[in-house]
Amino acid sequence: MISAFRDVLGRILGRRPVVMQVAALCVDPASGKFLLITGRGAGRWLIPKGWPMPGRSLGGAALQEAWEEAGVRGTAADNPVGCYRYEKNAGRRLCFPIDVQVYIITVDSLAKNFPERGQRRRRWFTPPEAARLIGEEGLRRVMLSAFQ
Repeated sequence: MISAFRDVLGRILGRRPVVMQVAALCVDPASGKFLLITGRGAGRWLIPKGWPMPGRSLGGAALQEAWEEAGVRGTAADNPVGCYRYEKNAGRRLCFPIDVQVYIITVDSLAKNFPERGQRRRRWFTPPEAARLIGEEGLRRVMLSAFQ
């Protein structure tokens, strides 16, 4: 909460601090398909994403987000496959930039019960299908370059 306030205050004062998130590009090793989930708001297709977590590596935080948002059990890559930037809406017409580091998660299994199961849908897509459904241009580029 305090860091979000600091970011909004920085925006008001003319600075645009960059904040970082991590995202999980969940891949089925057998088919090469990507797992997409719907957002809680508009129901757009996206990948699990969240904030870094104390005590976890960045890949570990991405894996935790994949569990909470999609029920993914698997293994996170040690290094990001790419990154992109988007503008996070902070309300009242205020936005601030977010840099997102994307980690490949090799999916071992999908749980039926997981923390956000009633709030999201999940579905496997081929990389080109997934890229067409994603609204963030930077994420589309990361997805398409991940498995060329």
